[in-house]
Amino acid sequence: MDKKYWVPALERAQEVLKLLAEQPSKLKLTDLSTATHINKSTMFSLLHTMEALNWVVKEKGDTYALGAMFGLLGNAYFTGMSLVKVFTEKAEPYVARIGETLQLAKLEEGDIVYLAKKEASLHVRLISEPGMRLPAYATAMGKMLLAQLPDDRVQALYAGGAFEAFTPHTVRSCDELLAQLHEVRRTGLAIDREEIVQGFCCVAAPVRGRGGEVSAAVSTTMPMHQWAVKQGLAAEAIRQFALELSAAI
Repeated sequence: MDKKYWVPALERAQEVLKLLAEQPSKLKLTDLSTATHINKSTMFSLLHTMEALNWVVKEKGDTYALGAMFGLLGNAYFTGMSLVKVFTEKAEPYVARIGETLQLAKLEEGDIVYLAKKEASLHVRLISEPGMRLPAYATAMGKMLLAQLPDDRVQALYAGGAFEAFTPHTVRSCDELLAQLHEVRRTGLAIDREEIVQGFCCVAAPVRGRGGEVSAAVSTTMPMHQWAVKQGLAAEAIRQFALELSAAI
């Protein structure tokens, strides 16, 4: 790896964290300094900063252990990995039932990030791939996830007012977006009618974690002529799929 932009302090912090993971509640400042060859004054600064960030905790006897932040980060990491795995395992019957592709995404600021996709056997292939980002305001999954935020938080995300018009149907203002989000909260479903891709419609439902919080969204996408025929089936199936995922994570 090119170390042109390497941050040595982060490397030193990682050395300390690895030792604490291997020997929790056993190492003091002097032990860590000896093991890492980091002088005591620098080690003191590292530990002081990491303690303030909840990366480490100083215990009775002046030993150190990993802090609560790693419980939070670890839970988020494994929940995400578990969700993708469960989606992959459970998507096929719903793809067969609807006859259309299913997708999974999470919210990152004003964008959605695609986590997984299960494609139907169709001639038309969707452009979305895991890792791809799209503006949340123009997608069904994005609107489902934005609907979990208070209005003032949504307004802050789009304070610049730059709503790119992907199609003539894309939302053009924050007021228009908020009106759509109010409808999403009322119905429990979000719909994108040709807003991100001309000629395609999408319906999304929320995936909830064990505490009831919405952690992701799932959707199914289809051409408009198919939407006219099976929108009821698609909405009910995607709602059931979201509930099944929520119960499994």
